[in-house]
Amino acid sequence: MKENSAPAARSSFSGRIGYVLAVAGSAVGLGNIWRFPYLAAKYGGGMFLLTYLVLTLTFGYALIMSETALGRMTRKSPVGAFHAFGRTLPFHIGGWVNAIVPFLIAPYYSVIGGWVLKYLFEYLRGSSAALAGDGYFGGFTAASGQVEFWFLLFTLLSFAVILAGVKQGVERVSKVMMPALILLAVAVAAYSVTRPGAWEGVKYFLIPKWEDFSFMTVVAAMGQMFYSLSIAMGILCTYGSYIGKDVDLEKSTSQVEIFDTAIAMLSGLMIIPAVFVFSGGDMATLQAGPSLTFITLPKVFASMGVGRIVGVAFFLMFFFAALTSAISLLETCISTMEDELHLSRPVACLVLGGIIFVLGSASALGFGVWSNVRLLGMQFLDFFDFITNSVMMPFAALATCFLIVRVVGFQRLAEEIELSSRFRRKRLYCFFMKYLAPICLMIILVSSIANVLGWITL
Repeated sequence: MKENSAPAARSSFSGRIGYVLAVAGSAVGLGNIWRFPYLAAKYGGGMFLLTYLVLTLTFGYALIMSETALGRMTRKSPVGAFHAFGRTLPFHIGGWVNAIVPFLIAPYYSVIGGWVLKYLFEYLRGSSAALAGDGYFGGFTAASGQVEFWFLLFTLLSFAVILAGVKQGVERVSKVMMPALILLAVAVAAYSVTRPGAWEGVKYFLIPKWEDFSFMTVVAAMGQMFYSLSIAMGILCTYGSYIGKDVDLEKSTSQVEIFDTAIAMLSGLMIIPAVFVFSGGDMATLQAGPSLTFITLPKVFASMGVGRIVGVAFFLMFFFAALTSAISLLETCISTMEDELHLSRPVACLVLGGIIFVLGSASALGFGVWSNVRLLGMQFLDFFDFITNSVMMPFAALATCFLIVRVVGFQRLAEEIELSSRFRRKRLYCFFMKYLAPICLMIILVSSIANVLGWITL
């Protein structure tokens, strides 16, 4: 590998804080606020939370360190990072799978971001009663023109940040939105847990009970950790290529773990106690899945008597989380096109905009005029979510494990990390990457496919 093969004028973050907030912004997204609470409610509350924390500090840590170190070592986005160690077929496949994932996730992610933006707008204009009405969400998603409008608006906001560049766009927005997101999350969580009767929901979420533990608790927590930390999306490798050799990788990774876990816990405290009170402890309501955010929560907010205020705070926080994650996905795509196709940033944005418009429109219209069109029996959005999260991401992470263990080697990677870090968890890292990470990834891959086929229920 030739470390000096990267372009001299490569974009970069201003320092560790900018990098940490950008990665945290990527990690803290729809997965934390939309997905984490209902999975926690469904798979054991406190036991799910404990399992998630253990996996994040071990399995998640190993993969974050691997991708970030590879990016900094090669100064390349995923394709170039893999090619730096060989240009045979396995390296082509591994690099491109990592790179293609964000191209497929960003379009449907922007559609969901549009849903969030629509709800924020409606709360701001005082439509909280309408949002809490039966059938509102279904009626909105079936209105293809509305969904397309909000999807395009969210996409334009994301591209406005990307066009400004890494320091002036990605880093600057992350530095503003991440602290604001945390303050809003704390405020909404504090309000939620102080409602009369909320304490039972708090105890269920925070206190582990061994009788709630099952194999599916581990599988669900593992899948959520994988989805939440932006692993195998090319993001960590790309952002790693933007940082200097003086940035402490281990300290930065620990801070990202803390950010991600804190927001996940705050999301649980925002949603589970509030829904617990609203439903009278009905677990079926808590475990309602993705509809919990867009259907149940507006009803909960309305029942509090201050639905508009809490709704604005919650969906503003949700919007910040969605936007920072979408920016990370787009930046990774742009970096790949700059590195591999040698396009300028404006031209790369134009090409990516076309891809997102086509694929995102399919997802946006999939609940409306194209609702009868199916891919493997799934609507467009569900299909793209399945193919990326259940198939491509586990495969991409397996390719990264193989690259580290069989090609790069632990010694070489450790030398890169130890340029700026003490690497205190070195033994843990080597053990997980060599033995447990491949097993965990195979469990995610098999269980996710089995879930889609109906063999198990996640």
